Amino acid sequence: MLIKGNILNVFTDEIYPGEIKIEHGIIESIKEVNADFNDIIVPGFIDAHIHIESSMLTPSRFAEIALRHGTTSVIADPHEIANVMGMDGIDYMIDDAKKTPLKYYFTAPSCVPATKFEKSGATISPNIIDNLLSRPEFVALGEVMDYNAVISNEKSILEKIKIAKKYHKPIDGHAPLLSGKNLQKYVKHGVITDHESTTKKEVAEKKRMGMKIMIREGSESKMLEKLIYSNCDFIVSDDLKPEDLINGHLDKCLRKAVDYGMDPYEAIKLVTINPAEHYNLNAGSISPGKSADLVFIDNLRDFTVKRVVINGNTIFKKQKLLFRANPRPIDTTLHVSLTKPEDFDLKAQNPAHKSATVNLINVSDNTIITKQSSAKLSIQKKTIIPSVFEDILKISVVDRYGGNTISNGFVKGFGIKNGAIASSVSHDSHNIIVVGTNSEYMSRATNHLIENKGGLAAISNQAKLDVTLPIAGLMSDKPAKVVANNSAKLNELVSNMGCELSSPFTSLSFMALPVVPEVKMTTNGLFNVNTHQFIDIIKEEK
Repeated sequence: MLIKGNILNVFTDEIYPGEIKIEHGIIESIKEVNADFNDIIVPGFIDAHIHIESSMLTPSRFAEIALRHGTTSVIADPHEIANVMGMDGIDYMIDDAKKTPLKYYFTAPSCVPATKFEKSGATISPNIIDNLLSRPEFVALGEVMDYNAVISNEKSILEKIKIAKKYHKPIDGHAPLLSGKNLQKYVKHGVITDHESTTKKEVAEKKRMGMKIMIREGSESKMLEKLIYSNCDFIVSDDLKPEDLINGHLDKCLRKAVDYGMDPYEAIKLVTINPAEHYNLNAGSISPGKSADLVFIDNLRDFTVKRVVINGNTIFKKQKLLFRANPRPIDTTLHVSLTKPEDFDLKAQNPAHKSATVNLINVSDNTIITKQSSAKLSIQKKTIIPSVFEDILKISVVDRYGGNTISNGFVKGFGIKNGAIASSVSHDSHNIIVVGTNSEYMSRATNHLIENKGGLAAISNQAKLDVTLPIAGLMSDKPAKVVANNSAKLNELVSNMGCELSSPFTSLSFMALPVVPEVKMTTNGLFNVNTHQFIDIIKEEK
């Protein structure tokens, strides 16, 4: 089989007319020819770090869209579904991924649960990690989120790192704001990548330690423009909503990178040869012996994808995708009773008091890092009341794994004037998380999710909308456009409720992640990530 076009060489930074001979899905040889071609052939794009579950799509549904944008391989960390279902969830992702021509490689989830400070649905032990990393489709140890456990030399995480070294597989990192001696301790154990950097200074320090830096350009955290000249190694998605995926994947990132001033040859390397070499994939370049994973684009400015070839087979051409997904359903994973409004009340310590000073979470747009602050709230009928006028709302985490416990607190920054929003997507343990103006709305939103077997929901005094996610409470079996349309309608309702956050449900989903600073809400209460201690909600009553 011969494929002809203008071939881009990632080793020499040149483009020349040529023909590629392919046998059994592998590039046999390349020959320069004297001819004129319109399209440029580049290596297939590789997303080096993504959580497919965050797209709310199954792997096969994700592939239906990603393939159209030139993505031929992804390095997927299935720790979201692993936190809910353990090995059953990981097996589901692998089985569904096999139904698609998109090449799925996986990392073994290193931190399930993410920390010992919250309740999740499963535990991934060192023995399971050993089993996973012995398999060829698992190319690395997944992001080591509990960096404090590494720094403190905790036995379980160090054993997992040792297993990765035994199989000569890289160790992915997760080190937001980690610096100085603690960063050096973290790197000393062999952690090699990081996708949490947000400043050039942070990148520079980590690069000096020998780390490889991923520029995260996802739905919530967009660092490409900020870190474009920081000598980073990869461009990754991490978490990507379906409505964003439909509008572009790594092809869109390449357009942005070039618009921001990056050399197009260098930009292409960040999504081809660099991840391929790091994760030891037989891909990433158009050279003999490599898999024939090729993308035809119009030019090095627009990166419009015209044709996609995987293992020598055309998968996408003339806007037609030659593949259809058919994901299988699974049983419900929400083991929780219906709630009552009083379950979401935070009672005063002394019924005679009239006010309380409380600790709360401060949320900002386009970042998953929060801040701790405090506010004075009134006490009515023995209950501490939120101040909607000051944008201080109630936030609760509902244990979905049979415990029927609810942890209540306060949050500032969502801007909702009436109603509540709830989600069973709540990193990383994925308990139900809900923010609202009063307990009645919060109970109704939570119960709606439970009845739907998971998803996203918003309830106001005018409407009720949802996105159903029956697969582990994380994913839909519907096509991306259906999920994206439902999500867009839901976000519009939340905006009409007064919320000004650009991605309210993405922001909500990170309010319970106790490995990203500064304060988060867990099943056990308000947690300070920096001090690794739980904080009393009530500071003082009068």
